[in-house]
Amino acid sequence: MFFTNCLSKMNKFLLTLSSILVAYATTVTAYAQDIHGDAAAGSKKNALCVGCHGIKGYHIGFPEVHQVPKINGQGAGYIRSALHAYKTGDRKHPSMRTIAASLSEQDMADLAAFYESTGTGATLSADIPNGSAKAQSLLTQGGCTSCHGANLSKPIDPAYPKIAGQHSDYLYVALRAYKTNDKPLIGRGHPIMGGVAKQFSNADLKVLADYVGSLPGEIQTVQRDRLK
Repeated sequence: MFFTNCLSKMNKFLLTLSSILVAYATTVTAYAQDIHGDAAAGSKKNALCVGCHGIKGYHIGFPEVHQVPKINGQGAGYIRSALHAYKTGDRKHPSMRTIAASLSEQDMADLAAFYESTGTGATLSADIPNGSAKAQSLLTQGGCTSCHGANLSKPIDPAYPKIAGQHSDYLYVALRAYKTNDKPLIGRGHPIMGGVAKQFSNADLKVLADYVGSLPGEIQTVQRDRLK
């Protein structure tokens, strides 16, 4: 009976999640459909980006010490969506909001096109390597592949990120941010990820972040030339 009730609750959650993600994907991809990014132009606009994202192993200290995310090879649609969220305040992060506020929609599209074009180009298996039983259980409970794809590197919508191989400490901070709604400088407003993250304890999110970070992925950090 306990197993049946748990399964029923999980199925209801995943059904609700699928309905929300379709509606949300339509919204976030509609705001700039007619703006096309130019990777060459983006390569000339990234001076504010490379100071953090162009240094391998670079850490920042807000809201706690963690590595900045890998964005080379990340999907252009997601980068645009994330920058737009920082600009509107849906994502609360002082430095990123300041940077995003200085960008036009065309700037965002150009930067996104540039960073998408600079990944590893790796061909990944559709299967996810087995982790611990706990990690697999959390991955299933969160319905992570429903948005991020079977290998967590082939999102079902351009507005969703590739997460396989992302820095685990960054993933942990990001996942916790989706649970935070009452702080002026920390937190992320997102109807899908908020519902997913709030199911889990921080300890669970740490297990999930460590597992996802350990997976092979397409995203990377490309060191800027003058620091090579």
